[in-house]
Amino acid sequence: MRQSRLFTKTRREAPKDEVSKNAQLLIRAGFIHKEMAGVYAYLPLGLRTLEKIKAIVREEMDALGAQELIMTSLQRKEVWEKTDRWDEAKVDVWFKSKLAAGGDVGFGWSHEEPITEMMTQYLSSYRDLPVYVYQFQTKLRNELRAKSGIMRGREFVMKDMYSYTADAAEHKKIYDAAIDAYLRIYRRVGLGDRTFLTFASGGAFTEFSHEFQTLSDVGEDTVYVHRGRGIAINEEVMRDDVLSKLGVARNELEKAKAIEVGNIFDFGGAKSEQLSLFFKNEAGENVPVHLGSYGIGVTRLMGVLAEVFADDKGLVWPATVAPFRIHLISLGKDGDEVARAAEDLYEVFKNAGLEVLFDDRDLRAGEKFADADLIGIPTRVVVGRDALAKGALEVTDRATGAVELITREEILRTYHA
Repeated sequence: MRQSRLFTKTRREAPKDEVSKNAQLLIRAGFIHKEMAGVYAYLPLGLRTLEKIKAIVREEMDALGAQELIMTSLQRKEVWEKTDRWDEAKVDVWFKSKLAAGGDVGFGWSHEEPITEMMTQYLSSYRDLPVYVYQFQTKLRNELRAKSGIMRGREFVMKDMYSYTADAAEHKKIYDAAIDAYLRIYRRVGLGDRTFLTFASGGAFTEFSHEFQTLSDVGEDTVYVHRGRGIAINEEVMRDDVLSKLGVARNELEKAKAIEVGNIFDFGGAKSEQLSLFFKNEAGENVPVHLGSYGIGVTRLMGVLAEVFADDKGLVWPATVAPFRIHLISLGKDGDEVARAAEDLYEVFKNAGLEVLFDDRDLRAGEKFADADLIGIPTRVVVGRDALAKGALEVTDRATGAVELITREEILRTYHA
């Protein structure tokens, strides 16, 4: 993409009412547009990063044998009444509306109920199991507080997967596999060294649920990390009996603030009983299907990456999720030798299959470098007169600031798609 064709522009200042660092930087860099508190549009750069994250998540879900679908955002009141979660005293984040033809609808904040009810049409025998399905769905939640940018929004994209199995033993296989898949996702997006499987309250259905928490000073949760075992304990279950069951001592734990970036939950057969999802086992008995739920806030993950990896100059994207792999900057004037060399290099990069944002704008070098720092693409390749005279290009690593002069052929060998 030519930066001169990019309709978004960088900004010196974020909106005065935006207090979160992730949204301030993403707005200033032209990745997102703020519609209202907790509601953001994703612009071309932001959408590219979001799609990179989704692609990683999709690969890991497909590797589990899960099948992708997409459910409706409008949801029937009657489905949620069966599980007593239409009641706003039980679920306080509903957006609801009246239909012109009569009746009430809700706007999807979660999808356990609709997907499970849908499965009554497709699952009836042990031969139909197991089934794993997932979606990328825009969720709508009437959050009281929406001050954390895209890390806690009223409208956001979530990947939610649901497992339908015959029994607890079969459920445990996919549950454990999902834990491994989630940890791979966090490693692939660059958060592996600071994201921990976290034991949290299991509510009415199980002793523990599991969260995935990324350490950050802006986190809303407090966790206790055991780095040796790669696990954490949410403060809400930080008790002596829990420590004993997990086999850890209090003095082995490090207290830290963290951001929840995923959760997995075992519903057992309770929700299937409420929604009449039964199957006939090999003995011919009607048995409730065992349900598991697995969520990752995809837009939240993007916000966490913006928070965690930013520096005082702007965003710093890991290579796996950056909107482009290379930021090519021309320091030439229209039609001169440097500009022609940059144009030629842009075509070479494109033909080699490299993802390149080409700053071909007629601006001063300082303005281009400041924008490049703000946007945060991992590798900056500068075409300037001095480097060209040496038969080389200036390459800067955004994360470390390291600069080296290397040839075009070396760049192609290093970054070839």
